[in-house]
Amino acid sequence: MGRITALRMGGGKKRVNVFVDGSFSFAIDGEVAGRAGLQVGQHLSADQIEELTQTSLFQNCLDAALRYLSYRPRSDAEVRQRLRRHGFADDVVSRTITELEQRKLIDDVAFAHFWMDNRLSFSPRSRRLIKLELRQKGVAYQTADEVTGDLDDEVSAYEAALKKARVLAALDYGEFRRRLSGYLRRRGFSYEVVSTVVARLWREQQTTSV
Repeated sequence: MGRITALRMGGGKKRVNVFVDGSFSFAIDGEVAGRAGLQVGQHLSADQIEELTQTSLFQNCLDAALRYLSYRPRSDAEVRQRLRRHGFADDVVSRTITELEQRKLIDDVAFAHFWMDNRLSFSPRSRRLIKLELRQKGVAYQTADEVTGDLDDEVSAYEAALKKARVLAALDYGEFRRRLSGYLRRRGFSYEVVSTVVARLWREQQTTSV
């Protein structure tokens, strides 16, 4: 059992340095210190100190995760990887992930829909490629497969190629087909889908130019 002899803010980082019996003992998150009601003269046991430091570690991990999530939704695997790179132990990371799931801030199904919708809106690509990206983000195969199950590659390829086709409108058919086909293949569309969409867009452009 020791007595708190001083509480000092640590370097403007919302940390509190706790001194016990005249010597530095441990540092904890300022919010945790506030909730615990720490004050000079208070007595702390070794178990209480351990509980405070573990609670502070969890709060730091949670804060790091919330900052990471503030930019855009993330998959479970992305958050875990980020927190481990910051040096947090697996048990603290798992506790943090559980807390985030309970708050509905991590949900791989919702994340997969977000990722797919974002791709379709700003950079359309094939179902296969979107599934691959989701798998690379750590989303389970079954989840990625179910979320992308209703995608129609021909529709996506057409949407992806519309603007590009207008830029290529002055070219002859051979060059138009070569360049637009390459553009769509780089977005993961199959040969059959690419051929169909390129032919359709060429016909439409010839019709509108008459």
